[in-house]
This record gives sequence, structure tokens and C-alpha cells, in this order.
Amino acid sequence: MDQQKVFCMTGGSGSTSYAKNSSLQKKASDKVKHIIMDAVESVYLARSTPDSFRIADLGCSSGPNTLSFIKDIFVAIQGIIIHHNIPQPALSELRVYLNDLPTNDFNSIFKALPDFHRSLEEHRNNIIEFDPLVLIGAYPGSFYGRLFPSTSLHFVHSSHCLHWLSRVPAGLYDEQGRPVNKGSIYITGKSPPVVAEAYYKQFQEDFGLFLRSRSEELVVGGRMVLILLGRRGPEHVDRGNSLLWEILRRSFSVLVSEGEVEEEKVDWYDVHFYAACGEEIEEEVRKEGSFELERMEISEIETSGVGKASYGSILAKAIRAIQQSMISAHFGPSILDSLFDTYASLVDQEMAQQAINPINYVLLLRKL
Repeated sequence: MDQQKVFCMTGGSGSTSYAKNSSLQKKASDKVKHIIMDAVESVYLARSTPDSFRIADLGCSSGPNTLSFIKDIFVAIQGIIIHHNIPQPALSELRVYLNDLPTNDFNSIFKALPDFHRSLEEHRNNIIEFDPLVLIGAYPGSFYGRLFPSTSLHFVHSSHCLHWLSRVPAGLYDEQGRPVNKGSIYITGKSPPVVAEAYYKQFQEDFGLFLRSRSEELVVGGRMVLILLGRRGPEHVDRGNSLLWEILRRSFSVLVSEGEVEEEKVDWYDVHFYAACGEEIEEEVRKEGSFELERMEISEIETSGVGKASYGSILAKAIRAIQQSMISAHFGPSILDSLFDTYASLVDQEMAQQAINPINYVLLLRKL
């Protein structure tokens, strides 16, 4: 399966869409908004082209989160101009480049733009004349490679994307092309060592290529803020993100026992995901050499319910909005409801026994 031709967040605005089920990602990003705003201030004050400020949101998806991010940047720049008493006109254009795979539902974003631009009017401060053109465009393609002209960006943002690999690692199959991680969909305690090695090797290739590509596109002194799922230490199996995949594997097993899914189909399904630890991330930044890692923090992901909705049900909807395209392509869409009903129940059962503690890494990098 070609991940780049199939993988996408569920588009539209229906009950299973990413737009309606990305609140967990929004909460996680809001927790570290201060890091983003500090980075924007540093770059904005140091930029050599005062007429425009150019930012990219990589892996923007199709929900409201990317437009909320743009509005935060707009309000932050306005505040910077007031705080530092910068002469007017301080900014003529805010150029925003939205990127995701070609399968992404960009149209949902474009349909929301008229309301978005009206909302920006409400946030203009009467203290100064701040009226830049906010120019928003889409740049479809994989961020594991070049996307933009050389030295064209001041700031790059990517939230909850870089844990997705460009493909399922080739090392998960033997010389005859048979799966070596049978009975699992990610790294587990039963996986042979070659599985973790294959995932790590793919992460090294992908993250290294990402850094090399962005180093060409950012101006000297430009910043990146990257938010990605990870793990705390060297052990791959923990009560964090790896457990959430293990629970999805158990959910498939329930459907196998009920005759809804063939066991062989599960054996051939592996997620193109990797939860890196801090040392692995730091090593790739050091090896690539174009960036200074100014800051790296661990941010715990909220695992509480909302109202009558349990954490299991909220998480199940979020995972479905992310994985629906891949699961439907491999198993067919008919299993989705029963699979994620089972998943929600198993997550809540696990949480009742012991807490689940998934984490994000938040990276602030400066282009050297």
C-alpha cells in the first residue's frame, strides 16, 4: 500500500471527520502555545525583509486547528508591534503556506476562509493601524522532501505529524516478502528485535530528510516548532503511545474471534508510525547539522473525558479520524464501527486498571 496515496485525515465535517475529532490535538498544542509565540517574536524582530512574514504549517490537515494557529500568529505579531513600538507600516503581508499530502481535504479549509478573514477583523487592535494582507495558499506534497523555494520561510510549524513515517518500514518483511511481526501492528514485547530496528531506521531516514529539506527553505535564524508523539526512554513498550497501538491490536483480535476479520489480514497490517525518544531526536538534529535545538520539552497528553464522554470514546473517535483511510483500504470500511466501539471500551477498561500516559515532544529549532 502506498501510504502517500491513501493516508489522510477523514475530511468533511461529519461525525467521524477530523474536523470534529481533533480536540485532543488542539489541547496538546494549546499547552505549548507560549513556545510558538516566543519563537515567532524572535524571528519577526530579526527578519531582514520587513514587508512580509512567511510561515508554513506542515501537516495542516482539514480541521479548524490550522486556522486557529494562523489567527494566533496574527494576534501575536500585532502584540509584538505594540509592545516594541515598531513604526508603521510594520507588516504588509502575512504569507501562510499550508501543506499536507495531496489526499488531504484542502477544500474544507478554503470553504472556511471567508469566516476566518471576518474573525481576523474582530482581532485587529485599534491602537495601531495593523492591516496586512493575509495570503493563504496550499502546497500539497510530502514534507519528507522539498516543498518551497530556497530561503523563503521565516517560521515552520508542524503539529502531531512527524511521528508518521513516509512508509511502513521495509524491514518488517523477510526475504520472501512475508511479515515478520505477525500478531502485532506496531512494536510490542513479542516483536523480534528486527522490528524495532526497522522502525528506527525508517525514522532516521525520514526525519533526517525533513531537516535537510527545511534547512534549504528557512532563512538563517528562522525557527521551527515541531510537536510529535514520542516515548520517554529507550524502551519501546510503555504505557504511553505504544500501549494505544497495542489496544488497537487487541480490538482487531476481538473482531477476528467474532469472524469479522481474517487473522491473516491483521498479520499484514502494520502502522507507519514511530514514537521516538528524546535521545533519538537529538541525535538526528546533531547529525544533520543545520539547526540548533534551542529547546526540547516533554508535554503530557490529557487523558480525561469530557462531560458524559469517556476518554476511551474521545480517543477512539480521534484515532478513527486519523486511521480510517488506511484501515478501510486494507480491511474495508464495514469493520470501522465495531472496531472503534471495541477500542473505546478496551481503552476505558485499561484506564480503570492503571493510567495511560502518552506524551508529546515539543522542539524549538533555529536555522544556523
